Amino acid sequence: MDALGDFFGMGGYAGFIWPSYAVTAVVLGGLVVASVRSLRAREAELQSLQAAVGSRRAAARSRDLVGEPANDP
Repeated sequence: MDALGDFFGMGGYAGFIWPSYAVTAVVLGGLVVASVRSLRAREAELQSLQAAVGSRRAAARSRDLVGEPANDP
């Protein structure tokens, strides 16, 4: 049990080492949360852009079938 106490005591530097581990864990956790939120936002934006392009393509196909001139720039 003494070896375990020595490990957690970190040779007298535990007051500096353990808080630095905690800060590192919090920062890395925050980065994970921010990355997941950003990913979800980008995926939603991509889906909306793909839906817009899909609807424009469908409108263009229907105009081609009817024979109307296209108004797309």
